[in-house]
Amino acid sequence: MEHSHCALAASIICGNPLNIEHDIVALEKGNIDYIHFDVMDGVFVPRYGLFPEYLKAIRSQTNIPIEVHMMVQNPEPYIQDFVDAGATIITPHIEPLHHVHRTVMRIKGAGVKAGLALNPGTSLASLDYVLEDLDLVMLMAINPGIVGHKLIPRTMEKIATLRKKIDATGKDIFLEIDGGVTPESAVQMVKAGANMLVCGTGTIFQPPALLSEKIMEFRKTLE
Repeated sequence: MEHSHCALAASIICGNPLNIEHDIVALEKGNIDYIHFDVMDGVFVPRYGLFPEYLKAIRSQTNIPIEVHMMVQNPEPYIQDFVDAGATIITPHIEPLHHVHRTVMRIKGAGVKAGLALNPGTSLASLDYVLEDLDLVMLMAINPGIVGHKLIPRTMEKIATLRKKIDATGKDIFLEIDGGVTPESAVQMVKAGANMLVCGTGTIFQPPALLSEKIMEFRKTLE
């Protein structure tokens, strides 16, 4: 994948749960690349988030690839549920995993792509023996599960270091950023080496502005 094209993932939790079909139509019209689907257990993060039945309902309306971001203490027992519901990529957090490689293999064994998410304070060294098995690495630029947090300093440095590690594998692995994405920070993130951005209230979900138009506007900013 070319670094010049940055994939955009719409954070569906920022949409209108009472009119999700409308949002999905707008995301398709805006040619969004992915739907970002947050799963939160109230344990690993101080919030509750989305569930497999909600994913299934979204999948029944669209063919847009869906990335499931599992901010949960114990993701393994639930991998199959999200795969069955229509996930394209499953990205658990690395921090609570006791058997990182096993979890990654379980995701791939279920027939979908595997990612890993890292909190701001988590070292990139935690990826050393598993990076080549991944399709995606997600760096949190804010502490997860807390809305509206500001971008954590040194994020750009971390992106650039991870970009070198990914390039050294010779593999096509997405470097995704979640949190703190604004039109201003996004340009820096892409320059530093990110090629997938999670878009929420800081970019595309800004009613009453039209969602499809905000996506196109944000792409122009990145170009």
